[in-house]
Amino acid sequence: MRYSALTQRIAGDGAAAWQIHDRALQLREQGVDVLLLSIGDPDFDTPPPIVEAAVASLLAGDTHYPAIRGSQGLRDSIARRHQQRSGQVVDADHVIVMPGAQCAVYSVAQCLLDPGDEVIVAEPMYVTYEGVIGACGAKVVAVPVRPDNGFRVDPADIAVRITEKTRAILLNSPNNPSGANLSLAIWRELAALCVRHDLWLISDEVYSELLYEGEHISPASLPGMAERTTTINSLSKSHAMSGWRVGWVIGPKSMAEHLVNLSMCMLFGIPEFIQNAAQLALDEDLPEVAMMREEYRQRRDLVCASLNQCPGLRAIRPDGGMFVMVDVRQTGLSAQHFAERLLEGYGVSVLAGEAFGPSAAGHIRLGLVVDQLKLADACRRIALCAMDLLEARRA
Repeated sequence: MRYSALTQRIAGDGAAAWQIHDRALQLREQGVDVLLLSIGDPDFDTPPPIVEAAVASLLAGDTHYPAIRGSQGLRDSIARRHQQRSGQVVDADHVIVMPGAQCAVYSVAQCLLDPGDEVIVAEPMYVTYEGVIGACGAKVVAVPVRPDNGFRVDPADIAVRITEKTRAILLNSPNNPSGANLSLAIWRELAALCVRHDLWLISDEVYSELLYEGEHISPASLPGMAERTTTINSLSKSHAMSGWRVGWVIGPKSMAEHLVNLSMCMLFGIPEFIQNAAQLALDEDLPEVAMMREEYRQRRDLVCASLNQCPGLRAIRPDGGMFVMVDVRQTGLSAQHFAERLLEGYGVSVLAGEAFGPSAAGHIRLGLVVDQLKLADACRRIALCAMDLLEARRA
């Protein structure tokens, strides 16, 4: 039986990237001691007040069809929080709630892109971007970034790739996998390119509240950008709510209307009891959120200090996020082979950088998703793997 061409456009290297993670789960089920650092799922529990709000909402009977664009209260809270943090003036009519940032990226792409359009994306890029853009029949134009520049994109490299087919630029800051955060100076240059060439900017800001160095800039706040920017965010990382599936899009009111129409075809909103819990998460100054951010910072510092003492390894200090990229090229193995050897021989699961694009070749992505004791053990095992490889090369 025949399947649509879409099935081919959404497959590929990005979809295959998780094979090592799946293998790690199999080993765990077999009783093997595996430290799982291959997925960005926070190891913290969702703060209790959020859980209690969801339970209270369920008990109150909030189990019916929700407002498709999101409840007025939640959208007000999203708009207020975004304005406080970015300076961009928005209200609830600029906001639509989605089941997670992944769905938000997909929905925005469907509303902006036509077959044959080009989207410029800095790589290394999050593994689903290529499939999301391919689902529209559009094409990713990758802009390589350099590890020696902290994986930060150079606007000049984007400028030379703009053609008459370019429809949008998609950027993620802080970035997954690298943790690189773009400065105000870089964003101003990128904004000028968008205005000059009449381009959309898709700004993925899901790690904006896990920033340790520098200032987060929401580019929609820059002159001339509000009408051409869609800002995507969620509670998955900042509030340890990955399984709740709460994300949103902030953009022009006309974009919100298109997204509502798409949601009616595909989603029909997210449960009201989850929205009520999400509203509390945004409205309350929860100490657990600050604690998690500080813990991630300490984990980052632990990993960088530990692995940078080991011959054959170089950890690249991220500005934010919950991952560290580690250069393993001196070991003589590709990142994929190193990751496979690390899992099978030393019980640590990481992702190979090649899954995120050629710029990350020779690097592994390590998630800061276990406590510091386990993370120190993981670093010890990674260092042992590297040292064993170096010894084998010398023998």
